[in-house]
Amino acid sequence: MNEQGEKLQKVLAQAGFGSRRTMEEWIAAGRVSVNGEPATLGMRVLPGDLVKTERRTIRVGERSHAARVLLYHKPEGEIVSRDDPEKRASVFDKLPRLRGQKWIAIGRLDFNTSGLLIFTTSGELANRLMHPRFEVEREYAVRVQGTMTEEQINRVLEEGVELEDGPVTFEKLEDQGGEGFNHWYRVMLKEGRNRIVRRAFDALGLPVSRLIRVRFGIINLPPRLKRGMTAELGEGEVAQVLDWVGLVPNEIEAVKAEEKAAGKTAGRPRSAGRFKR
Repeated sequence: MNEQGEKLQKVLAQAGFGSRRTMEEWIAAGRVSVNGEPATLGMRVLPGDLVKTERRTIRVGERSHAARVLLYHKPEGEIVSRDDPEKRASVFDKLPRLRGQKWIAIGRLDFNTSGLLIFTTSGELANRLMHPRFEVEREYAVRVQGTMTEEQINRVLEEGVELEDGPVTFEKLEDQGGEGFNHWYRVMLKEGRNRIVRRAFDALGLPVSRLIRVRFGIINLPPRLKRGMTAELGEGEVAQVLDWVGLVPNEIEAVKAEEKAAGKTAGRPRSAGRFKR
């Protein structure tokens, strides 16, 4: 292939096969072919090229399915994985079935954590929301056993808490009060390392007894979305999310321009309560 065109792993991710990293693993493992020939890492593809994987075949440049975004109120006691040797309940068991695409989880929540979990069919959108360089905000309601001291509050906001895989600093911390031995805090940070909120409070000697993710980026956990339930974003809401991460498709831009010329507002979410104000 010449140096023109799009990288193969990017095309596959945009088509909803999975993240770019996963697509690179597929290519390296020989699970992808282009025009009947085995694909190689770094390969670029042009419009009209036929890309085939074990599950699906696409023609590069053909109009693909529009990106879909699904919100899920994860309860405690479910894992964010399709494969579990212990056969525990999985968040994927509750999701709507797809044909020719698959739901990609944007980040994870551990077994004992509840709250907002986002899924999409767009690997590129998932990458934008998860990659550390984009520093997408995650906000949690945290109940701990005990109460933070003024020194501890200043430490997590200014110096950070040292963990085995590096320090963590909260961008925001609000005291939400509490009764008895339990105390609630609202915290916000811009990274998603494994169990990072729990580990930070454990390092301060304040075990977490309840952890709920209430916001991811501009998307809030809808107040009326009960545990174990899903809610799919409408086209306007998806357009707003894509716009926020810089991935608005050309056709959406064209619709915006047409509606602006007609004196309308395009891409307005149906439920503004889902988005950060």
